[in-house]
Amino acid sequence: MLLENTGLNGMRSDLAHLDESSEKLGFVRWQWEYRRATYDLKLHDRSGGEDYYLRIATRAVGGKLENPDAILEVEAVYIGRATFPHGLDYESPIPQPILNTATQRAQELKKLLA
Repeated sequence: MLLENTGLNGMRSDLAHLDESSEKLGFVRWQWEYRRATYDLKLHDRSGGEDYYLRIATRAVGGKLENPDAILEVEAVYIGRATFPHGLDYESPIPQPILNTATQRAQELKKLLA
């Protein structure tokens, strides 16, 4: 599921600040290459026993990711259910408590990046 109204899309930050800010909220920079990085936050639904991930996709608009001064721009914010052995299902319904937590964390990240 694409989260449309987070206010994060289009925000820019240098890599070092984005890494530090996202880490404070529990995000991990998983997938990355020279021009793109993905930040994931694992959210566990205790009632259903499922794991969900809030995923923030970014693209370098200045520099390369091995440089902490590289400028990244947020392209999209997604949430999906974890699937075995690895992957995300973006079509599954998201429980409201998980969606609420994801929205709150996205807003907290927005404040840290502003």
